[in-house]
Amino acid sequence: MHHASERRYQCATLRNHAELHAAADLYARVFDYETPDLHLNTNLLSALVRNGGSAVGARAEDGELVGFAYGFAGRDRAGHEFHYSQAAVVDPAHQGSGVGRLLKATQRDVALGWGQRRMRWTFDPSLARNAHFNFSALGAEGVDYEVDYYGRPGTDRIVVEWALDRRDDPYAAARSLRPPQFRPEDWGRPIPADDDAIWLPVPAQPGDDPDVCRAVRSGLRGLVAEDRVLVACTRVDDRTAAHLAVRRLDEEEE
Repeated sequence: MHHASERRYQCATLRNHAELHAAADLYARVFDYETPDLHLNTNLLSALVRNGGSAVGARAEDGELVGFAYGFAGRDRAGHEFHYSQAAVVDPAHQGSGVGRLLKATQRDVALGWGQRRMRWTFDPSLARNAHFNFSALGAEGVDYEVDYYGRPGTDRIVVEWALDRRDDPYAAARSLRPPQFRPEDWGRPIPADDDAIWLPVPAQPGDDPDVCRAVRSGLRGLVAEDRVLVACTRVDDRTAAHLAVRRLDEEEE
């Protein structure tokens, strides 16, 4: 499967050792992973490509690998099956150029090729920009909140689910709502909106104030624990963004 973006990138499955090695190097460099336990195993990536998973790379016009995403076939305790995207990484020099969306679109094609109709992944709850991409841009939902997802403190994650073959988005109207003019003193405080929806103002950029971090994480965890899903994250101004949570709608899986 091969895609060309509107700009200067191409994205496809990575198959040979040199491609996968370049992907592992990009991953370690961008995430600044220095310890071997956080590095990627190229044999594992190759096995994923052959057995229900994905390893896709985006290249610039000169052939340089500037984006990479990988995932595997997943199944939760309730028996729901999905493609789990473990990570997506973009070279800092190419961020904001559509590479992330291209990686996700290519992963989507790979997943559908395996017969997987949903994709899941996680992101750091302090990253409002990632939330905006996942919810407002891609049209996915935040469906769960996991404390210490990677088994160590400070690794709380929001779980995202993306319906890959959805024809009509039942949350489209909610995603288009504009938040009120919230201020920093509102950060982390759930605020009711129309139709039983709830806004949660958060910092637009991650910060190091522990009280704010705790309030935001507690607020997000509470929202998805109440049979709600996160469907949008919209910038209010340079300092503040706002999540929107609505009641979860049951979608029939054919």
